[in-house]
Amino acid sequence: MHRMDKSVWVLMLAGALGLCVAPMVVFIGGIIGSALAPRVELATLPVAFLVIGTAFSVLPVTRLMQLFGRKRVFVFGAIFSAVASLLAASAISQGSFWGFTASVAMMGVSLAVIQQYRFAAMESVPPDRMASAASFVLLGGLVAAILGPELAQFGENIFESSFSGSFFLLAFICLLSAFCLLFYQPSEVSRSELNEVGRGEERSIIVIMQSSIFWVAVLASAIGYAVMSYVMTATPVSMHVMMDHSLSDTKWVIQSHILAMYLPSFFSGYLIERFGAGRLMLVGLILYGICIGVALSGQEVMHYWGGLVLLGLGWNFLFVSGTVLLPKAYRSEERFKVQGFNDFFVFACQAIASLSSGAIIYNFGWNNFVLFALPFLLLQLVVMYYWQKRS
Repeated sequence: MHRMDKSVWVLMLAGALGLCVAPMVVFIGGIIGSALAPRVELATLPVAFLVIGTAFSVLPVTRLMQLFGRKRVFVFGAIFSAVASLLAASAISQGSFWGFTASVAMMGVSLAVIQQYRFAAMESVPPDRMASAASFVLLGGLVAAILGPELAQFGENIFESSFSGSFFLLAFICLLSAFCLLFYQPSEVSRSELNEVGRGEERSIIVIMQSSIFWVAVLASAIGYAVMSYVMTATPVSMHVMMDHSLSDTKWVIQSHILAMYLPSFFSGYLIERFGAGRLMLVGLILYGICIGVALSGQEVMHYWGGLVLLGLGWNFLFVSGTVLLPKAYRSEERFKVQGFNDFFVFACQAIASLSSGAIIYNFGWNNFVLFALPFLLLQLVVMYYWQKRS
């Protein structure tokens, strides 16, 4: 197998293990928060701080990669995640809500590192295979979707404090991810290897922002992630805490959602290469709209399940399309700057969405909570319309 192809495989496997952080925290973070939080409105705060940690570390992470290379930062990120997992287990044992929240924020740093895997994979293959490489790396999320919640439930009663054992197991998984990354071989990127716009001196981010394709790509990922996280973060609280559905049913819904996020990666790269990123973005927005309709139709287990499966599918189409479209807005020497801004914007939006979800669902109810997502879908439609018109 070609050396660069091996790197894509390594990144997929390392991501499969490292990404277990996200589904585990989404599944039990709100439940642990409900037990430890001083006020019920703060129950989803740990989940929100996972995203906040990601958002605020994206720019430093990309800067470190520029200085020390991707491989060193990738390995360090996985080890850092293992340490954060052990701190989370300790905080739960001590009944410390703020300690647990801080530990989860540290895990968000590792997710900022993992988000760079997709760009590293795209840089490891020729331009005509970039979409497939990006979507292939995201397939690691399939393993994480199953393994993360299973680790959470399996570790619930290992120690006296519920779920502290779950994070102890997570630390071991993160160390396995670090071991896998020792086999990653980063590639040197030349100007000819990227779908860049023109040549010349490196441009400022302000100049790059003036391109319509830049905003279509960035907002596709940002709105896709924000709406997905907004609904997903509140679902365990709505299902298990407010509607009294079982923990097993809640786990099944979250696992199905995360599977739906990553399963389309088997073919979404091909669909982009065949039909274009713009068309797949539109399909993603339509799926989000249908998701809102299903969520408004009831609060039985199957309503949650159907809505979150559609949410996952829509996220994949929007996020992969935005990721693949982004390199068309920058030159090779601008990649760390633009990738850093892109991920900071994406995860800042996601952080705001996660942070607000708990307060909104407790104060406005499920139906109004879901409807609040609609204006953001309309915003992406408007931006896409102007991009197509200018094209």
